[in-house]
Amino acid sequence: MTFSSISRRKLFLSLLLPTVGLAAVGSAQATTFYVRADGGDATQCNGRADAAYPGSGTAQACAWKNPNIALPNSGSARIAGGDTLLIGAGTYQIGSGGYMQKVPSGPSSTARTRILGKSGTTPKLVGVAGVHRVLNLDGSSNVEVGNLQITDNSDCVYNHSVSAAACSGSMPWARVGVYAAASSNVWLHDLNVHGMAKNGFNAGGLSNWTLERVKMNKNGAAGWDGNISSGGSNSGAMVMRDIEIAWNGCGEKVATGEPWACWAQQTGGYGDGFGTTDTGGQWLIEDAFIHHNTSDGLDLRYMNGADSTKVTLRRIYSVANAGNQVKIKGNSLIENSVLVGQCTYFRGKHYMTEGDLCRAYGSSLLLILTGGDTATVRHNTIAGEGDAQIAYGEGTSTDRVYVQNNLVVGFPYYANTGTQTSMAAGGAPAVKSFSGNMGWKVRSCPSGTTCTTDPKLTNMTLAAFDAEPLSGSPVVDKAPMISAVTTDFLMAKRPTGAANDVGAYEFGATTAPAPTPSPTCTRRAPTLTLTGPTGSVTAGTRISYAISLKNNDSSGCGNTSFALARSVPKGWTGALSATAIALAPGSSGAAKLAVTSPVTATAGTYGIGAGTSSGIGSVHTRSASIGYSVGKVTTSTGLTETVSMSKPSYKAGETVSITARVLKNGVAVKGASVKFDALKPNGINHVWLSGTSDSNGYVRVSFVSGTGSSSIGTYKLTSVATSGSLTKTVTSTFAVYK
Repeated sequence: MTFSSISRRKLFLSLLLPTVGLAAVGSAQATTFYVRADGGDATQCNGRADAAYPGSGTAQACAWKNPNIALPNSGSARIAGGDTLLIGAGTYQIGSGGYMQKVPSGPSSTARTRILGKSGTTPKLVGVAGVHRVLNLDGSSNVEVGNLQITDNSDCVYNHSVSAAACSGSMPWARVGVYAAASSNVWLHDLNVHGMAKNGFNAGGLSNWTLERVKMNKNGAAGWDGNISSGGSNSGAMVMRDIEIAWNGCGEKVATGEPWACWAQQTGGYGDGFGTTDTGGQWLIEDAFIHHNTSDGLDLRYMNGADSTKVTLRRIYSVANAGNQVKIKGNSLIENSVLVGQCTYFRGKHYMTEGDLCRAYGSSLLLILTGGDTATVRHNTIAGEGDAQIAYGEGTSTDRVYVQNNLVVGFPYYANTGTQTSMAAGGAPAVKSFSGNMGWKVRSCPSGTTCTTDPKLTNMTLAAFDAEPLSGSPVVDKAPMISAVTTDFLMAKRPTGAANDVGAYEFGATTAPAPTPSPTCTRRAPTLTLTGPTGSVTAGTRISYAISLKNNDSSGCGNTSFALARSVPKGWTGALSATAIALAPGSSGAAKLAVTSPVTATAGTYGIGAGTSSGIGSVHTRSASIGYSVGKVTTSTGLTETVSMSKPSYKAGETVSITARVLKNGVAVKGASVKFDALKPNGINHVWLSGTSDSNGYVRVSFVSGTGSSSIGTYKLTSVATSGSLTKTVTSTFAVYK
């Protein structure tokens, strides 16, 4: 299925998790604690400063190196209710010592405990060691969690029926991204929970929860599973806005982010995008993109049907889920939504069976009634290959079903392609009212519906269905006015013309320009180079090589910490200026590798190497090499001298390192006096240096280059070695640049 049309829609571009400022300030008594990748442990740092561990000392004012220090598996939490834990850029493993203890409850709904990614970053919490949960909200109330990516580091799927896809103890996997129970007044925002071995969320027993800009994608069993064994019924306002629920029932390839190993209930899996156990609550779900889940997309079939409960859905785009696109029990309102029931999408793919396709007859919208319920379905565009596009069942004659101003497009019935699907059908004894609807290619046409005219939509194939009307479409200005509906699927004004349009879209309505969508994350090999002097030097010379590293991941990816390693011949010394570089996609970083050969090294060219890797996997593994040439020692009579710099050019303000070696008849001279004269580029000023050769004949000196105009350009170096009555003069050059 393609989604070119959806990329234009302002509604779902908001699902791409924009970076927002999240460092909210709590109450005056609350404390902000910090986590960053270069922080220290609980002994080294107190967590109260956004600073790296300085390398020595205890109880320093610096950040912790992992969130699990704030919330250790055992012992007391190091943060209290109402505090803020601000997590810096980087990847943090959770689970090697067990899952984190629950987040402490805040003092009130206006003084929450906050677990936040630092503004401008999206830190990644990575579950490993088969840990049950990455983030623990078991009994946590008055909490805010935001701007985080939560995942694990394995492709595997928990308890998969195919051994090649199943998790084993040696794999770095985690079962659940966010676990919550007995929790109230919680705000989750700007979260991407993906690639968990079982569930993105395992949450029930909630009250007054709000989710905004949250993704739950490519989790092995379900995006949201409300079954927590007992006490799973929810209450109060359950609000979800700008969410994406996709590819659940599938694993996720860590290296590429692609879904794989999709399975469902016939082989022991699950596959709902979003599902609960018996539950109450007032549910409001707006601006949701629900697609490619291996069972139902949105399953609220287990609402308890109490008169005080209701489900309201606005601007839902649900497509290509293998069961029902949406199912609801009890009081409900569904408006301005697009439901496309391509329930056979997974046919022949991965580990899906025929029995997994089109569960509950594949109806795009399934309404379950309980007696005394009111279900209103208005201004939606619904298409599909299930038995009925709008299905209703159970309940009593006291129920009411209102179907108003909807456009329904039928396709050949998946179980018998010789017949079309029904527009609406079911055994519910409810009183049903149809008005202002249009149908096309449906099996039968209910009263109050026009079914004789092609609606002329942008794309009317099931695999690429695009519900936006074309110019001249008969849906335009044909719907009765409904005073409560003043906008459409894109939140554009209704009506635009003389009357409302039938279906989810209002033709010709103007909307705000859509923001440019962020691309999906594509991992690519980094660029690694190793440069430095290539001319011959005397044995024992120290050469500084420059390492340059560029992160070539697409802009949709988060920051990555690349590890650096070096390779030098046995007996040589090699020192890296940094062992890791954190880079955003498209950015570059640098380090130095200082290599010194032993004075006994024979003439020849030796391989020097640098390599990089990351926790993403083999796609981030690269190496580079360069040759270190040891010159042949020429035996000669008299005094000889060689001189070299650590590199041919330096940045202004950088330290210039100079090495000279003095030999007499090919033998190292100890105690020789060497004077260095570096004439500056202006031809006037000099840098004078001197030293005495050691037992190997070496003299090493250095100076800090200037930054003024007189210091920028090429220096002329003269070195004069004196031993007794013998003198030797050599010259060389090096450069300093801005």
